[in-house]
Amino acid sequence: MSTWVDVPNDSDFTIYNLPFGIFSVDGNEPRAGIAIGAQIVDLAVLAKADLLDVEEHYFLKPFLNDFIGLGKEITRKVRLDVQRLLSDENSELKNLSGALVGQNEATMHLPVNIGDYTDFYSSLEHATNVGKMFRDPENALLPNWKHLPVGYHGRASSIVVSGTPVHRPKGQVLPKGEKTPIFKPSGRLDFELEMAFIIGKETELGESISVEKAHEHIFGMVLFNDWSARDIQKWEYVPLGPFLGKSFASSISPWIVTLEALEPFKVEGPGQDPEVLPYLKSTGPLNYDINLEVSLAPENSDTQTICRSNFKYMYWNMAQQLAHHTVNGCNVKVGDMMASGTISGKDETAYGSLLELSWGGKKSIKLQQGETRTFIEDNDTISMKGYAIKNDIRVGFGEVSGKILPAKINI
Repeated sequence: MSTWVDVPNDSDFTIYNLPFGIFSVDGNEPRAGIAIGAQIVDLAVLAKADLLDVEEHYFLKPFLNDFIGLGKEITRKVRLDVQRLLSDENSELKNLSGALVGQNEATMHLPVNIGDYTDFYSSLEHATNVGKMFRDPENALLPNWKHLPVGYHGRASSIVVSGTPVHRPKGQVLPKGEKTPIFKPSGRLDFELEMAFIIGKETELGESISVEKAHEHIFGMVLFNDWSARDIQKWEYVPLGPFLGKSFASSISPWIVTLEALEPFKVEGPGQDPEVLPYLKSTGPLNYDINLEVSLAPENSDTQTICRSNFKYMYWNMAQQLAHHTVNGCNVKVGDMMASGTISGKDETAYGSLLELSWGGKKSIKLQQGETRTFIEDNDTISMKGYAIKNDIRVGFGEVSGKILPAKINI
């Protein structure tokens, strides 16, 4: 396919992608749009001009939940209609006033109202690395890890859109060799390279979603940075798991890439041994070949890539995660978000957290201009990017970035 819109060769937002997001211009009310190249298609303008089969008011809301809730038959058609309008040299869209907005003129917002958020722990390499560091190098994985997608329910209220600064969290920390904790700002602040999927079709309480039907309930995906305070987490996680070390903030990219756009990039996942229980069995490719990278930029310094990984490494895929999440009858709602867990590869350069890259703080990561890092320092900016490419077709996510500000000392 081709488009009359100017799209740079390295753009994530090609005619094959067309992700959905929420944007505003000049302080006006947020509204729905689709990204193409460096521009945004204002869906409300198209609907008002009767170029879409959806009423305008669905696109004039601050979140995409109601639009997504119309169902995939309708959301798919909107995307395909926009694709046709952007491909047709005689398109009515060409001369439609206000239909295209420059991304550099727009402010991006959270794309959905996130009701519930779950974080998984589904990378074999990441779980193995953490187990080697903190448990047993010979038996790194806990007994349940290869039998089910481990996860926990996180905090939806502190998920923020890319570009939102994050203050260093405070909490209880147990100093090395001590028996009594102290209260302080985290000294081991970390990122976690993740992706997240967004629920597009709800279920009723007591209903379960099968692996085969999972795609019907997943609208699309975003990049996800699960900021983590490792020292707070280490002291608090026994016996119930992550709490304040995770809930202070998570950052997401603003554009939701649909499953339809990602369909050409499906690949087989890693072999699962031992054999999983029947409700978790999957047939055919259910992983996605998505290149990922993380960069770190100290204040007033150059950006440096410190990790390159790939979403295809995930041991537990999204369909299995959703099937397990709902097998007990837990219902899901449109806009619910579920993150993958840290995505690490086999090579050290593919480790998706500073915890692994610095091996628990024992190694220093060398940056340009002579600086080093073991964990994130104040005023560092972490950015994550992701894209899939096959047969010259590129579908990307843009980026999620966030700057760490000093802790607020107010207690």
